[in-house]
Amino acid sequence: MLGLAAITLGALCALVLLGLPVVISLVASVLMFLAFSGGWAMALPQQVLAGVGDYLLITLPLFILAGGIMNATGIADRLFDFGAALVGWMRGGLAHVDVAASVMFGGMIGTSVADLAGTGSVTIPKLKAHGYPGPFAAAVTATSSGIGVLIPPSSPMILYSVVTGTSLGALFLAGVVPGLLLAAILMITISILARRNGWQPMNSFEWTRVIRTGVHAILPLGMPAMILGGLVFGIFTATEAGAFAVAYSLILAGLVYRTLTLPKLRQALVDSVILTGEVLMVVGFSTALGWALSQSGVPAALSSAIDTLVPFESVTVRIFALLLLALIAGMVLDPLIPMIMPVLLPALLAMDVDLVHFGVLIVMTVVIGQVTPPVAIALLVAAKIGKEDVWDVTRANMPFLYALFAALIILTLFPALSTTLPALMN
Repeated sequence: MLGLAAITLGALCALVLLGLPVVISLVASVLMFLAFSGGWAMALPQQVLAGVGDYLLITLPLFILAGGIMNATGIADRLFDFGAALVGWMRGGLAHVDVAASVMFGGMIGTSVADLAGTGSVTIPKLKAHGYPGPFAAAVTATSSGIGVLIPPSSPMILYSVVTGTSLGALFLAGVVPGLLLAAILMITISILARRNGWQPMNSFEWTRVIRTGVHAILPLGMPAMILGGLVFGIFTATEAGAFAVAYSLILAGLVYRTLTLPKLRQALVDSVILTGEVLMVVGFSTALGWALSQSGVPAALSSAIDTLVPFESVTVRIFALLLLALIAGMVLDPLIPMIMPVLLPALLAMDVDLVHFGVLIVMTVVIGQVTPPVAIALLVAAKIGKEDVWDVTRANMPFLYALFAALIILTLFPALSTTLPALMN
């Protein structure tokens, strides 16, 4: 059965690399497994329905819709101006603003590609207009968009919570410090590149500008703060938090700023339905794939392989081994979490790994996978926005890829960066 599981995974990777949609690749792989194993055909729809039947998944379309409304109504400009006032005085100031905007905008959208679409259309043209190389502009924007899946709300963390049963509120809290740490590491990388290339600040630091732009940005920034506070203090559940986010975004864009029109609302609704449908189909068929691999004994074989490859008792080294597997899978599979967590979860439970800590680590592998070939979806989107060659963008992204690996290593070696805040709130 392990041989059949290997063939199933190989077929999945081959179909994805050939350019087939992930959902079709998943369906074909599971059907192939059922055909060769003699399994019951009705197991496929049963597992798919079980995968999408979790009540917590209601939060996914709600947060996506809230982010889509904020994205479609020009909120990014307010956050960009505030970011420019905060960090624009540093060397390579405009690139630093790109990172700061991703921190603020990612906290409202929760998906890196949506964050990239929202901030990239503003920052990439401005970076190029100020003399930054086009491939660098696309690369820094693509990588910084990964901060959006660490700063709550976060769609990958919702999926991780559904698969593992981990508290969503704890996961949201756990992502705050790692998200800020990643932003700091990216800004250090930008500072080094700016000194080498002679990139100058975009403005001087002025408290009056910070206060003025901060006042304009305070209402958009209030949404992630209120969501996180409401979850932590038990004011509302995760699904109620999603509904609150939608209501808040409608009031802000429609009544306060009055930038929400019916065509923009319609487009936000359509985009949210399409994205939600795609994600939920992947979640359902990934559940079926996880069931097929479990039937083949893959989780037990994975635990045995780790015991063999890591003979000494070191949970940290074993976590690195699992992350290496996730990184390799993340270069091909997107979304990664619903596909790989059913395989990794039994090994994590056997090793007594803190699932909140590992949730942050697996989300970091998602960020790395989105800027690593052969798929590199974030680099593809950024290159399209900037009208740059994707391979030039990939080469320009190498310093930021090293920075992402450094952040992953730091977060793995120092679990307290992820677990302290949830523990304090509990």
